Parts: sequence; structure tokens; C-alpha cells
Amino acid sequence: MSIDRISPDRVPTARTAALGLLPSARVDARYAELADLRLASTLTDEDAREEAELDPFDRITCRTHRRWLHQCVSSPHHAVPVSGHRWCRPCARPLDAAVDELAGDVRFSCPRCGQTPDNRATRQLTRACRASIAAAADRWPDRDLCA
Repeated sequence: MSIDRISPDRVPTARTAALGLLPSARVDARYAELADLRLASTLTDEDAREEAELDPFDRITCRTHRRWLHQCVSSPHHAVPVSGHRWCRPCARPLDAAVDELAGDVRFSCPRCGQTPDNRATRQLTRACRASIAAAADRWPDRDLCA
């Protein structure tokens, strides 16, 4: 079985997860054709956890775009004026997103006033994007990077 692609009838094994290739061994059929097995597994896991307790704004994957969050956070779908996520309330505009995958960082700023809102929503989205960058690069926060 190729690790690049997975068919709906052949799901990853517990051995694959134990090797650290996936956060879990399950992949929902909706994500089975994704080339990134870790992404498919994380999407599946977050979908299930969101139904139970996960705040949708704490996800590191995007169900809509079927990508890591940092890869699509600049989409208009991720600007939410009601909650303030990727939004400048004084200027009533979506924030621009600058993602630096090499440095593992993301910055948001208003295209009008140039400021980054100092609020819970911006901090939450920044944390989620940084975790998304780390997960996509296989740098899980709890993994020993020196091993």
C-alpha cells in the first residue's frame, strides 16, 4: 500500500500510527483520496472531536478546504466578523494573513490600519495556525525533535 494515497477500502493500520506517521489510525472515506495521510487522519479525528467537545476555532485542519489550516487561513471563509476571527472590528475589514512555514509562524494585520487586533480570537487563530504548521511539518509539540 502506498503511503502517498489511500483508497477507502484500505485504511491506515495501528502500526502506521505507532510509527508516528499519524495522530490516529482512522481515515474517513471523505478524506481517503488525500495524498497527505497525516492530514486525512487529522481531519477525521478533528471532525469527530468537534462533534463532542472541540471548539471549531481550535482546529488545525479545515473541513471546508480539506487542508491544513495555515494553508487556507487567508480564504474569505476564515474571516468571521461575529467572533472577530481574522477580522479588524474598528475598520470592519478582514485581516491579511502572512504565513511563514519555515519559521513556523503566522501574522495577521489589517490592510487599512496596519494593526493586529489584540483579542482572544486573533490569539486563538494564531495558536491554531502555528500548530497546523508544526503538524504539517511533522513537528508535533509533544514529539522529541532531537530523536
